[in-house]
Amino acid sequence: MTTKVKVLYFASLREAVGRSGEELELPDEVTTVGALRAHLTGRGEGWQALATGRNVRAALNQCMVGADAAVSAGDEVAFFPPVTGG
Repeated sequence: MTTKVKVLYFASLREAVGRSGEELELPDEVTTVGALRAHLTGRGEGWQALATGRNVRAALNQCMVGADAAVSAGDEVAFFPPVTGG
């Protein structure tokens, strides 16, 4: 069975990766938000903005989650930098 998810990128992450979102078919080993982030980081230079250790937040189906949150077919995963008010 394939696991297809919608991935969204916001603010500086959108600028770094050159897109606002995509539908992505996940490899079998990508089952969590953290694994998805690592998978995307492996795409190359601009994708390093998502690297572990960078201050990036994630939402799964519009709820804030940690790296261990499970990803299922049809989910929406959004990545964004922390936002400050002013």
